[in-house]
Amino acid sequence: MLNQYLQADKINLAIDCCIFGFDGENLKLLLIKRNFEPELGRWSLMGGFLKRDEDLENGAKRILNELTGLDNVYLEQLQSYGKVNRDPVERTVSVCFYALININNHDSELAKSKNGSWFSLENKPDLIFDHNEMVEKAIAEVRYKAALHPIGFELLPDKFTIPQLQRLYEAIYGYQLDRRNFSRKILSTKLLIDTGEKDNNSTTKKASLFRLDIEKYTSQFNAFHYFMNL
Repeated sequence: MLNQYLQADKINLAIDCCIFGFDGENLKLLLIKRNFEPELGRWSLMGGFLKRDEDLENGAKRILNELTGLDNVYLEQLQSYGKVNRDPVERTVSVCFYALININNHDSELAKSKNGSWFSLENKPDLIFDHNEMVEKAIAEVRYKAALHPIGFELLPDKFTIPQLQRLYEAIYGYQLDRRNFSRKILSTKLLIDTGEKDNNSTTKKASLFRLDIEKYTSQFNAFHYFMNL
């Protein structure tokens, strides 16, 4: 049996992360400009090789932290990619994760030091290897999951208005939602706590600021099977 292990082909295992943020108007993707070969100067997802003493999720958390400085963010394993010639240097299998972060909380200087920049999905550059495929799969998964469960809150600041929340979901799905129906649906979830404060920068007559009821969000997360009727 040991001999079978010794004779097995050695294959690199990488992790790539689709990191999404919301700037108040657009859903954005954090990419890095490569400063090494292969594909020097082109854009890619943030990634790296799994360390021997890491499990997959801890490896993804490390890579995410190295670019954003954040811990404890929403992170899900997406899919593995293992075409023989996907990496021109050496046989490498990649496991892709996607993350949803509050764009205001990440360490922007750290991201810049890693050649990181935010792109709206409409202006995303062509990416290396099979990273375009990863992004398309991640976007589809976010749209699917956001309709079933309230994951969109992961992209918002601590305090937000209902119009801001609506703009987020419009950015995720790419079309406008009915204001009254959206407000009614959101308030019916009982996930929002009215802070009693107003958004003085709002164009909607100082809209009320809400925050997420973290306890209800956590305990009821999987109870929502149709969070948004889109």
